[in-house]
Amino acid sequence: MSNNEDLYRDTESFRDSVATISEDGKRVFIRPKKPKGKFYSARTKVSIALLILLFGIPFLKLNGDPLFLFNILERKFIVFGIIFWPQDFILFVLAGITAVVGVILFTVIYGRIWCGWMCPQTIFLEMVFRKIEYKIDGDYGQQKKLAKMPWNIEKIRKRSLKWTLFYLISFLIANCFLSYIIGTDELFKIISEPPAQHVGGLMSLLIFTTVFFFVFSWFREQACIVVCPYGRLQGVLLDKKSIQVSYDYKRGENRGKFRKNEDRKALEKGDCIDCNLCVAVCPTGIDIRNGSQMECVNCTACMDACDSVMEKVSLPLGLIRYASEEMVAEKKPFTYSKRMIAYSSVLVVLVITLTSFLLSRSDIESTVLRVPGTLYKQEGDKIMNMYNYKILNKSHEHKDLHIELISPEGEIKVIGFESTISLEKQEFSEGTLLIYINKDQLDGRKTQVDLGIYQGDVLLEEVDTKFNGPRN
Repeated sequence: MSNNEDLYRDTESFRDSVATISEDGKRVFIRPKKPKGKFYSARTKVSIALLILLFGIPFLKLNGDPLFLFNILERKFIVFGIIFWPQDFILFVLAGITAVVGVILFTVIYGRIWCGWMCPQTIFLEMVFRKIEYKIDGDYGQQKKLAKMPWNIEKIRKRSLKWTLFYLISFLIANCFLSYIIGTDELFKIISEPPAQHVGGLMSLLIFTTVFFFVFSWFREQACIVVCPYGRLQGVLLDKKSIQVSYDYKRGENRGKFRKNEDRKALEKGDCIDCNLCVAVCPTGIDIRNGSQMECVNCTACMDACDSVMEKVSLPLGLIRYASEEMVAEKKPFTYSKRMIAYSSVLVVLVITLTSFLLSRSDIESTVLRVPGTLYKQEGDKIMNMYNYKILNKSHEHKDLHIELISPEGEIKVIGFESTISLEKQEFSEGTLLIYINKDQLDGRKTQVDLGIYQGDVLLEEVDTKFNGPRN
């Protein structure tokens, strides 16, 4: 917490509250000291690369379609250029299960590295908005002073500049977010065409912008602490073998202020000099020395801060480092636990299953059902049934299709088409067809009929339906 010195270190009372809420229930703003060090530099480089990807991916296209699209309104999803429709729901379920198991496995082994290094919330807050804040408001001491300052010209100027920049960046993020939903082509139409033609789109942009502005200017780390369920899952996902940002209490305790040329071992002092710098730089306001906590996002700021202090007092680095509880308590090297191996095995099976489904996925999705309320019609020795068909071309190519009976023998007439059904990429077609089958080919009142959807001589998909006829 931000005021950990007020808590008893030998108790678990720090777990009874969060740093962003005071005892009387009011919001406490966390103003961390500006971090610096090798891990922060590495995180900055990773964040720049991920931001380039995040803003660049919507402009990447494959076969004329976005590389990624999550159009909830039209129920159309594109992942790595592969188009998914509502008919592919089972693939979404399987992909979701695979992702959940993957997250569990990743957390069990590596803790919350995702939160500290790759989560968009952390990247935008720590690597974009806080950097701007440090430039305008100064470091944490100056920020606290500015917050307590009465509203004067200096405060109004700084607040106006900061909030204007925050809102502009939030607008850019909203545009990026919307481009993943409707695509860049539609987004450019909203931007370039008269506002009256895109009232809904503009309203969506303003709503998203306001939400992002609120999150990054006021709500901030509470999104990780209060809203995001991932932090709360730590309690059941992490064990003594999980790698996380850890304080080496075996080496650090007992804490004591540093005195030049002192013999700390003789004085029964540990390597922690109780400078509280690890608390000052923490973006969620915790004291990592209290152990694993829900609020910790594994951002490594405390690791950099502690290493800088250890270097100054000529003590070994790594008092706060990536390590498991077992590695700290028992000085054991990292080993894979049975749980890690079990999760890995399940994940491999799920990935193989999902991959096989994707590879066997047809470019065509079709259904053929009897027209409700219609009866069969007898024409000489032939029986006729009427059907509704629906065909979706899920591919990126134009297709000329025709429907044939596979079994039993018979004849098909597609109303409105002489020979083929022409479908452009991602086009949907529906209509009516008639099936004629000789009476001697039927198995009674209901006969199973197998139809094939062909492109030329290539069978793309088989569809089965029921054919009604007279009793034998």
